[in-house]
Amino acid sequence: MRNLIFIICLVLTFSNCSTEFIERSSDNSLTASNFFKSEEDIQLALNGIYSSLQGAGMYGGGLNQWQGFPGYDGIGDNAFNQYKWEGPGDYMEGIANPNTGIFNQLWTDSYRTIARANLVIQKVQEISTDLVSQDEKDQFLGQAYFLRGLLYFNLAVFYESAPLITEPQTLEDAFVAKNTYEELTAQIVTDLTFASENLPAVQMNQFGYATKGAALALFARVQLYNEEYTGTYGVIELTNQILGLGYSLHPIYSELFSQEGEQSPEIVFSVRFLQNALTNNGETFSGTYGGTPKVDQRPMPNLVNDYYCTDGLPISSSPLYDSNNKGLNRDPRANATIYFKGDVYYKPDPSDPTQDRAFLGNGPTQFGMRKYIRQSPDLTLGIDTYEPGSQDFYLIRYADVLLMRAEAMVETDDLSGATELVNQVRARVGMPRVQDVEGTVGKGQLRTIVRHERRVELALEGLRFIDLKRWDQLEESVIRASGDPVPSYNPQYLAGKSSVFPIPQNEIDVNPKLKQHPAWQ
Repeated sequence: MRNLIFIICLVLTFSNCSTEFIERSSDNSLTASNFFKSEEDIQLALNGIYSSLQGAGMYGGGLNQWQGFPGYDGIGDNAFNQYKWEGPGDYMEGIANPNTGIFNQLWTDSYRTIARANLVIQKVQEISTDLVSQDEKDQFLGQAYFLRGLLYFNLAVFYESAPLITEPQTLEDAFVAKNTYEELTAQIVTDLTFASENLPAVQMNQFGYATKGAALALFARVQLYNEEYTGTYGVIELTNQILGLGYSLHPIYSELFSQEGEQSPEIVFSVRFLQNALTNNGETFSGTYGGTPKVDQRPMPNLVNDYYCTDGLPISSSPLYDSNNKGLNRDPRANATIYFKGDVYYKPDPSDPTQDRAFLGNGPTQFGMRKYIRQSPDLTLGIDTYEPGSQDFYLIRYADVLLMRAEAMVETDDLSGATELVNQVRARVGMPRVQDVEGTVGKGQLRTIVRHERRVELALEGLRFIDLKRWDQLEESVIRASGDPVPSYNPQYLAGKSSVFPIPQNEIDVNPKLKQHPAWQ
């Protein structure tokens, strides 16, 4: 593949860091032949892997550019990607094709990062224990295996079959065929097993690096997707280990999705960003223009309607619901995630409230995205809301861990255990317990409750497609989306094409061994 050949020739550029991998940028370029002589060298090389996660096609997101994972709730029923050409909108309308940029961006960014991980793994394995102790080597390898497992899981979910490359390549072996989903998954399990057994519970003074908890949580996500609930490497046992690692729910849900919440004990793993005069490691997923909230990603009405009122009842049956003030008396997560008509969404000068702008309820869905989105420019640094910012993106939160565990418990008939976990997540925002609203429920109803809880807890965090696909509800989600009164939006369900990305056409063109997914042939 052309991009893989390029990666082979790539000279890794590593950021010059002190305690955190995003603190400063550097112009130093180092090749593998004169590198990897010390712990410091390995750390710099690992930073090169982490920095790749910051790309727009990965977790840096976009505003008026190809979307990355933060925008993937636009694939499904949660959000409308109004700038359809960014990818999710065209995909939902069935007009995307193997030349569409979002597919190439994810593929290229993933394999570039995998190449970096493979090089680090090889060189750390080779370095003498006279220079780096075996324990330190195993911890470094744990980080590289964690990151590679993350990347291959993304590829497995979105492309299903893809080349499995686990060693640095040469030009002679650059053209490789696809591996099956099962082969990718086996490697992911191997990588995450090593990572979860060798990473420390805490990375001292290095927030943002992978930990044991991060590896276990990602492993649990993989196993939940594959319906592996029990056993040593099942969701229940993996999440059970996480429960004792010191994580907890952040007390204020709305604060969590701001820079003030970035180092909360709820954050299991995040991609870190920092934009200032000394570094250019910013993101745009939290960016917005001043005229309207997050113009390219609009919450869908069916998502907004799915948030219950504060009495725990749906809006269709709660006496607290006011159709003229839709944000009133709603689950607090609704008002932390959605801008309703009349909400202040933009403060050009936080010291002067007379300049505040209220949302008019305009736009195609009549709702605005609030979660993660900046309200004000950084006047000190001179950074406007549409320019790269410093908001971390959370890949895994403790609330997600609790809900993964709850789902596995439902599927293994531990209904009381699952119920208490749902209650724990609800209690953080003051919502009623299951017993107090839904009453005594059976397995099917509790499964619906857990799935609903995942939707309202994790909305607009880029996880909706993964959930819908493993629940086999993609077609239902398209029906819900098409039923919303959103002008100029025509979601289409196209069977296999609606559940898998095509391999980029330019990769097919240059690699005779690479075959397109059957759904896109």
